[in-house]
Amino acid sequence: MAVMNTNTFEQSAPRAAFEKSVPVLITFAPNWRARMFLMKAAGAFLIVSAFSMWLMPGGVMGAEVWPLKLVASLMFLIVGVSLLTIQVMDSRPDAYFDPIRREVRILQKNENGRPQTVLRRSYDSLGGARFADDQVELFDVDGSLLMKLPLESADVGSALKGQLSQNVTIFA
Repeated sequence: MAVMNTNTFEQSAPRAAFEKSVPVLITFAPNWRARMFLMKAAGAFLIVSAFSMWLMPGGVMGAEVWPLKLVASLMFLIVGVSLLTIQVMDSRPDAYFDPIRREVRILQKNENGRPQTVLRRSYDSLGGARFADDQVELFDVDGSLLMKLPLESADVGSALKGQLSQNVTIFA
């Protein structure tokens, strides 16, 4: 009597194979959270200043001071509201490392906010890569620096190193 093996998925894929097949996206985004917080705090301060200017006790308000105070109050209010409602459209490019096509693509957002490919290089056409704790530098075949990218975490760096290690020289 023959016994049939019904478990065809006995062995799982090793972790290294998974790291080499996962696409990696690296963004060039600066610290927009801190900037947006500062803009909103300044906007709130200006709005409060616009209204508190009229609540502060003071001397007798002359006819020549009242229009100046009104203009300053309106300017504080307008600038404060604009700082609170500002939306930042980040036009910095993104680097997309594609393990299936074995290429890196630089995507730039157009005026409609849609990404467009501005640079496409296969892994074979890259000269080398140097990994640091928080960044990776990609070099052209002539040794010139092609791009310097920030790494969000060590996991992103190891996944990228796994993808590039087959075709690109990794410098220490």
